Amino acid sequence: MRIGIIVGSHRKDSQSAKIGRFLQAQIESIGDHSCWTCDLGKHPLPLWDEEIGTDATHWAPLGELNAQLHSSEAIIVISPEWHGMVPAAVKNFFLVCDGTALSHKPALAVGVSVGPGGSYPITELRVSSYKNNRMCYLPEHLIVRNCMVVMNDDTAANDTDEHSYISERSLYCLRQLIAYGDALIQVRASGATDLEAYPNGM
Repeated sequence: MRIGIIVGSHRKDSQSAKIGRFLQAQIESIGDHSCWTCDLGKHPLPLWDEEIGTDATHWAPLGELNAQLHSSEAIIVISPEWHGMVPAAVKNFFLVCDGTALSHKPALAVGVSVGPGGSYPITELRVSSYKNNRMCYLPEHLIVRNCMVVMNDDTAANDTDEHSYISERSLYCLRQLIAYGDALIQVRASGATDLEAYPNGM
């Protein structure tokens, strides 16, 4: 299975990106799966404007992004909590990407907090990011709290107890994501999800 990882932080070297690398390693350890990453800090997308969908030069990278999304069978959306919200780059991602590329594919929402928070991005993603693209968030989600002391490349920087818990919990979530990915392939193949009649959600 091919899984896309969306890193929603604006920072070039972010905790969200670190978590994305950790999740990718876990995915690749549990089966014949591959990942690609869209890091919005390292490769920011232009803000939506009326030239989207034209040959405007600044929209050229969107073709590659949409191709990667179309080839993915499941998505992970990693969002840090900034002022109790998802960062603007995450909202813009959903505005500019090809919604049909995400349609009826499972997604794992991942909230990130340097402290004990991280729940607000989950709520915001579930409320407002799926309507027109029909992406299907899992009932399960992941919140990486105290992110500085877990999932580090240097294992000596990890708090043993917190890292042990969150790594086991993330593996639990990822196994579900893969199972949903297998199931929703059948849903997309059924013909019941044709978007021509109703291209936008209600």
